[in-house]
Amino acid sequence: MTYEKTLNFLYSAAPAYHKVGAVAYKPGLSRSIALDNITGNPHRDFKTIHIAGTNGKGSVSHLLASILRHARYKVGLYTSPHVADICERISVNGKKIPRQYIVDFVKRQYPLIKPLRPSFFEIMSCMALEFFHYKKVDIAIIETGLGGRLDSTNIITPILSIITNISREHTQYLGESLSQIAFEKAGIIKHNVPVLFGEVSNREVRHVFTDKAKTMHSQPYFAEEMNIIDYSEQIENGCWRLHSPNYGYLEGDMPGIYQLNNARTALAAIKILEDLRFKIPLRSVINGFEEAAETTGLVGRWQTLQTNPTVICDIGHNPGAWQYLSVQLRKCAAKHHNLRMVIGISNDKKINDLLALMPKDATYYFARASVERACGAHELAEAADKFDLKGVAYESVGEAVTNALNDSSKNDMIFIGGSTFVVADAMPLFNNKPK
Repeated sequence: MTYEKTLNFLYSAAPAYHKVGAVAYKPGLSRSIALDNITGNPHRDFKTIHIAGTNGKGSVSHLLASILRHARYKVGLYTSPHVADICERISVNGKKIPRQYIVDFVKRQYPLIKPLRPSFFEIMSCMALEFFHYKKVDIAIIETGLGGRLDSTNIITPILSIITNISREHTQYLGESLSQIAFEKAGIIKHNVPVLFGEVSNREVRHVFTDKAKTMHSQPYFAEEMNIIDYSEQIENGCWRLHSPNYGYLEGDMPGIYQLNNARTALAAIKILEDLRFKIPLRSVINGFEEAAETTGLVGRWQTLQTNPTVICDIGHNPGAWQYLSVQLRKCAAKHHNLRMVIGISNDKKINDLLALMPKDATYYFARASVERACGAHELAEAADKFDLKGVAYESVGEAVTNALNDSSKNDMIFIGGSTFVVADAMPLFNNKPK
């Protein structure tokens, strides 16, 4: 079986939520437990950190992986979704899982997988845990999918659980209210396992979290109350320079306003791990923080794809992310002549909630990404017009990007986003271009 045929099997026999949406969503742990048993419960042989939340899971995961790797631990990292290739989802010490391993895993487990009819995410989660066992990792950082309590990763018993933040997303699965969503995310809290909460500004959400932690006899930590960062500033390239009473002056390589909260959560997690007797030298924190994206291969977070004109992409795709992106766009747009927005949104999102946060003083290039979940470009343009967002609809991301570039002077700025899939379609257009 070739890699391409393996992908076809995974995307057809086990539909992927990131491609087709609701029909691929299979809540519950029965299939994950069965798959775990088939592969011999590999996660029991290494330590894990489990991370849930609406936004920031990926950035916090990559920051932790980078710092722990610099501390000479062998680190597995499982995140989702991917941008260009599914191999991005599973890595050890920054090296992606080989395509041949994916082929061999599916071929080896096919007779057992097929009767279970698991989802794409359930298969990938099982594969990740088996791969980390095969690579003999010291610790694996496991990011949940869209939930927590019924997420297929929730078969592990970690040494630390982390919930980054809560905002409204996937309400058709997790509930309409913040407290309902918090309940689902809090499902990763385990008996006698400490739990770290990143951002908790809502009183009802905090109540859900503290009640669950008390029930599970889990020590709760709140990153915002741990005095982890006492000074911060965003420097010229959009990255953060900060001071931590525990770790001194740090400078990151992840740009974006929202990364300050992620940095606080990650550094709080490092402090807890040190209390759990992990040996993490100060130099490992400094270097790991400074080289996080480079060390782990993180892409799509306020990433500059080109200059003259400036082209920036970001995979933020919900109101929680866009409350920060809208501020960042206003700041950056003030330094350029014109702001051009290549935007696409998935059709299962609350489109109006996103459009309401997008800048009005911009020219829009509405695009449909190359996945079934993508909202039609003309439909999106009609919805955007109600918010005074003016532009033209294009049938593909490539066409929208090309027209945005053709219309731009070297002092303009082009933003590409609204959906992970828009960024995924756009990035290959810039891979061979100098920045």
